[in-house]
Amino acid sequence: MRILVTGGAGFIGSHFVRTLLAPEGPGSGPHVTVLDALTYAGDRANLRPVEGDPRFSFVHGDIRDQPLVDSLLAGHDAVVHFAAESHVDRSIAGGTDFAATNVLGTQILLESAVRHRVARFVHVSTDEVYGSIAEGSWTEDAPLAPNSPYSATKAGSDLLALAHHRTHGLDVSVTRCSNNYGPYQHPEKVIPLFVSRLLAGGRVPLYGDGLHVRDWLHVDDHCRALRLVLEGGRPGEVYNIGGGTELSNRDLTARLLAACGADADRIERVTDRKGHDRRYSVDWTKIHDELGYTPRHSFEDGLAETVAWYRDHPERCAPPADGTHAAAPAPALGGAAR
Repeated sequence: MRILVTGGAGFIGSHFVRTLLAPEGPGSGPHVTVLDALTYAGDRANLRPVEGDPRFSFVHGDIRDQPLVDSLLAGHDAVVHFAAESHVDRSIAGGTDFAATNVLGTQILLESAVRHRVARFVHVSTDEVYGSIAEGSWTEDAPLAPNSPYSATKAGSDLLALAHHRTHGLDVSVTRCSNNYGPYQHPEKVIPLFVSRLLAGGRVPLYGDGLHVRDWLHVDDHCRALRLVLEGGRPGEVYNIGGGTELSNRDLTARLLAACGADADRIERVTDRKGHDRRYSVDWTKIHDELGYTPRHSFEDGLAETVAWYRDHPERCAPPADGTHAAAPAPALGGAAR
């Protein structure tokens, strides 16, 4: 099988590529092509462990480049689509790139997949498309109610993917995951940003009252779930992927302080984000019952591993904002596709 992974130089995409190629060893298993525009969120260094694998190839390009996409999909059996603009605060500041990449780029991929009769298409999305939920958890048939330009463009791309199944018969499944964490994550995201600042002796920003709640999913569990969906997911279906650890931002910050040996005086309160969703929570019963998915990483162990990785890779940490003890920029709490 030949698999095209869009956005495969990003945090989640690169982990998926590394795990996809790792089990069988060089010379066996699928061939994987990564298509990535290498914007700020993509880094070829994330793919260094597989660069020498004969099953791996890399193409520097944009999913909005239709001739390029057509040339690639003509030779591939499956697509796993990670490529997206995924920083909520960036989308609030300006959403044009989000609409262009997340909506138009996905449409170009889907049309090309139909033209070239691609056998399988997995569209990687986010729990943010459901909006906020005070109690309980969203199931896959819940109405979409996105509240940021980022999540609105992801919701639009989800609907396009499902429409191409219903209209053209494309074998596509959509996944919606909760907040990812783990090694190699871009330092604008909340966990690597806070770890970077704390290890450098700086302060960390906490939005509003700190009671916004997120479910945390280790990137390895997410990628294992995606492999299950790629191999056994039903066409036209949506699968929620959760991590099973719901924490308020205040609780998360306390755990990060403890993991980095820092005190509470390192917290700086910042003005809350515009339209900040209070709580995300997805019900992942469906993927558990149909495909056998269960998270394997406890948050305690996963967080310790992540902190240790950033401690050992200072070049991947966020730089101080204005000197070592300056306040950090506001963290990105959402954005699961990259």
